Amino acid sequence: MANTAADMTKTEIARQTGHPLLKRILYYKYFYLLLIPAIIYYIIFAYYPMYGSILAFKDFNYAKGILHSPWAGMKYFDKIFNDTMFLKSFANTLIISLGRIAFEFPVPILLAVLINEVARTRLKRFLQTVYTFPHFLSWIVVSGIISNILSDAGILNQVITVLGGQKVNLLTDPKIFRGLLYLTDNWKEAGWGTIIYLAAIAGISPDLYEAAEIDGAKRFQLMRHITWPAIRSVTGILLILTIGSIMNGGFDQILNMYNPIVYNVSDIIDTYIYRRTFVTGMDFSSSTAIGLFKSVINVILLYTSNFIVRKINNEGIF
Repeated sequence: MANTAADMTKTEIARQTGHPLLKRILYYKYFYLLLIPAIIYYIIFAYYPMYGSILAFKDFNYAKGILHSPWAGMKYFDKIFNDTMFLKSFANTLIISLGRIAFEFPVPILLAVLINEVARTRLKRFLQTVYTFPHFLSWIVVSGIISNILSDAGILNQVITVLGGQKVNLLTDPKIFRGLLYLTDNWKEAGWGTIIYLAAIAGISPDLYEAAEIDGAKRFQLMRHITWPAIRSVTGILLILTIGSIMNGGFDQILNMYNPIVYNVSDIIDTYIYRRTFVTGMDFSSSTAIGLFKSVINVILLYTSNFIVRKINNEGIF
C-alpha cells in the first residue's frame, strides 16, 4: 500500500508540474543531498585543476604564475610532435593498451563464467577470495615479488643454475617484457574484474537454467544462451570504458617494473611525462601539452567506442 501511495504521489506531481527540473529536484532532494560530498570532491580535485591546462599554451614563469605567464601558442605542441622519444612512447602506449584489450579484457569474463559453473558454494567463495586477493597488493609489492623470482639473482635463475642451465633475465628482455606485463596484470586484477560480472550473473533467475536443462541444453549451451546474454550489456559498457582510457597504458605497473634496457618497448606516455617533469627537467609546459593531447585522444576514443557499441548492442553509456 505504501508503494502504491508513493507511486500515486509521483504521478500526481508529474501531472501537475509537467516534469519541470526544479520540482523534480525538490521532490528527490534527499537523494541529491547524498550526492553533495561527491560533487564537492570532483569540483575541487577534478574540475578546478583543469584551469592548469592553459600551461600547454604558455611559457611558464615561476614568478608570474600560470595566469600571468606569457602566451606561447602552439609552440609546445610542435615541440613534442617533433620529439622522437614522445612519438615512441605514444606508439608503445597504443601497442600495450591494445594488447591489454586483447589479452586481459576477456580474462575476467571467462573467469567469472567458470567460477559460476562451480557447484559448491563454499568452494566458489574460496576461489573468489583467492583470485581477488592480489588486487589489494600494491604494484610496489608485486614488482618486488616478481623481481625476487625473475631477476638475475632470483629464485628462477638459482634453480636453473643448480640444474646446470644458463641464467635468463626475463625483466631485461625486450622481446618478452610486454608479455610479462599482461601476465602479471592478469594475475593481479583478473579476480577483481570478475566481481561485476558475477553480480550480473547472480541476477539470472535459476528457473531459466532449469527450463533449459529440461529441454536438453548442455553446459556450454547454458553459458552461450543464458549466461552470456545476461552479462553482454555489462561487457559492452566496460569495453567502452576500457577503450576510453586506452592512452593510460598502466602507469603504476610499468613504472615499478621497467628499466632503461626495456624503455624501447615499455616507455608509455605517462612514464615519459614523469621522467620529463621530475627526472630530466621541469618542463611543465611540454608535460601539460602531452597530458592535454592524451586526454583529447581518450575523449575521442570514448565517444567512438560508445557509438560503435550502441550500433552493435543497442546499449551504451550515453
